[in-house]
Order: sequence, then structure tokens, then C-alpha cells
Amino acid sequence: MKKIICAHLYNDFSGSPLVLSTIVKSFKSNGFPVEIITSTEAPGFLSDLEVKIKPNNYKFANNRYLRLVLFLVCQVRMFFQTLQYRKEDVVIYVNTLLPFGVAIAGKLMGKKVIYHFHETSLNPLLLKKFLKWVAAKTANEVVYVSEFLKKQEGIPAVSAKVIYNCLSDDFVKKAKSEILLPTETAPFQVLMLCSLKKYKGVIEFVNLAKKIPNLVFDLVLNATLEEVDSFFKKYNLPENLNLYPKQNNVHPFFKNANLVLNLSHPEDWMETFGMTLIEAMQYGLPVIAPPVGGPTELVISGFNGYLIDQRNEKELISKIKKIANDQSFYQQISRNAIQFVRKFSKQNVEGRILDLVRN
Repeated sequence: MKKIICAHLYNDFSGSPLVLSTIVKSFKSNGFPVEIITSTEAPGFLSDLEVKIKPNNYKFANNRYLRLVLFLVCQVRMFFQTLQYRKEDVVIYVNTLLPFGVAIAGKLMGKKVIYHFHETSLNPLLLKKFLKWVAAKTANEVVYVSEFLKKQEGIPAVSAKVIYNCLSDDFVKKAKSEILLPTETAPFQVLMLCSLKKYKGVIEFVNLAKKIPNLVFDLVLNATLEEVDSFFKKYNLPENLNLYPKQNNVHPFFKNANLVLNLSHPEDWMETFGMTLIEAMQYGLPVIAPPVGGPTELVISGFNGYLIDQRNEKELISKIKKIANDQSFYQQISRNAIQFVRKFSKQNVEGRILDLVRN
């Protein structure tokens, strides 16, 4: 069978490597040999898949100019790493727009190149335009994670498929074994999992905790403990707010939560899907998300949660209190969430991904 070479720039515990890890497991379970080109500086979702990993030596830097230099050096390295497969029958699977060096090498070797688009909020704009130009010149197929993303970032000349992200069998099995409905005595817990960025709504989350002191607010951030402490040291944090650094196991947080929020700023970061939203729904948790982008394909207001702009604090507070205080309503939207999320099981999307590499 064809060997599949997957490329991802920075391996961490964010959404895009999580999606790729599920895809890699599908490839392996269907007999495809897989190798991954990615970073190994820190652990992430791609670290323990029992496949060969070729380190691209990429390291994230806070300084934007240094980050650009490291990014370009990494592309050169990945380009030559990919050329090593020129005599093999391989498919190149490029996860996100960023590993463009791999795509160029794949095109020069005459290999099939598949892109998996996850993002639209990519800066600076000039870099984004360049990366899309490379994708247009090198890709045989492009997978988009939502209809919104296809409409927003579609490349007309390249074959396109919308394939929603899916939950792994392991995640679904674990969630089904731990689903709990809230009780009258347990504190109601509001959860958000995101990157440590202001445009992800972390300050709005803190403010909500201040405004609703009788609920518990848990914020899980894809950052080190030192980074979390440094970011929040100038803020007056309420006692009902718990901050957590990056986690390699988020199940305990979903198990203890009652509601999951996504407070991304649409003007700065347009969500193209929302992996934490379907993870929450698998646990029977209602969700609140932005009323634009990918979340509009996942959330039906009043059915499995609400679509509310993070700038509308009054409406956010009102709906959080309604979900927390109306037990009958909570149980109904919890059941709705479990019903709705079935379409995102691995079985429903695995075949479409496999068809791309088989054809």
C-alpha cells in the first residue's frame, strides 16, 4: 500500500494536531504505513502514535521576526526531508497551510499532495496569500473542515471536499463511560479550553467569572504554567476562577464541567470549526459559541446551546444563568447535544479521508 507522509509544523495540544492524530490512527488501522514530519520540541497529540517521526526542528518564538526566520528555515529542512521519499510510492498529506516546503517537494516529485485546511485567521495577510498560492500550485485535493471555510478560503482550481472533524473512538468511548448530569448540590462549572491569546476571549471569561460569583469557572490554556502566571499577573482574578496550563488529558475537565464556552473574537480570530464544541457535546454538555464561522454549523441556539457574540456580555450572563438554573431545560439540551454529535463519529468521516489517499 502507499506510504502516507503527514506534515504538521508545530506539534502541541491544539485542534489541528488533534485532528491529524485521529486521521493517522485511521490510516494505520486500515493498513497504510505512515510517517510524520513535525516538531518534537514538546509533547503533543502527534507524539505517541507509534509511527516514525522525522523532527523538523521547529521552535516557536515570541518575537515575530525571529519566528519568521525559524519558520522559513524549517520549511527548507522539511523540503529536503520530503525529497528523501522521491523513489517511494507515497502520498503527501499537508496538515494546515503552514508546511509549504513539504507541498513544494511533493509537487516536484510528482506525488499526490493533499492539503487539510483548518484556518482562516492567519497573519500577516501577505504570508496567508503566499501560502494559499503555494497550495493552489501544489495541491491535488483540498479538505476543508467546514462549509464556511470552503466558502471563505476556497481554491477554485483545486478539487475540494468538506469533511467535518471527527472524534476518535477512544474519546467517544471514554466520554460515554463518564457522562454525568448535574445535581442540585454540586457547583455548576463553566469550562473553556483555548490558546493563551486575548482574541480567544480569555479576558471575557475572567469577567464572566467576576459577574457570576456563584458558579465555578475553569480555564484550560494551551500554555506552560510560567506563561499562564506571567499573562495573568496584572489581573485581579476572582476566587471562583481556576486556571490550568496545557493538559495532555482533558477528559477530567469535561467530566466535571456543565457548560463549555468559546469566546473567540470574530474580528481577530474566526473559528472555522470548533473541536472543543463537539468534544463537549459528546459529554452531553451544552455549548455557547460565536454566531459566525464554523460554530454556526455545530450549534443550534436553544437546541444544544447558544450562538452569542462575546461582546454581548449581558446576553452571555443571561443564557449561562438560564442553563445553570433550569434543570429541566439543561437535561433537554444535554440530550440534544448527544444526539447532534453522532454525525461527528469517526465512522461517518473516516471513509471519505481514506478515499482521498486510495484514489
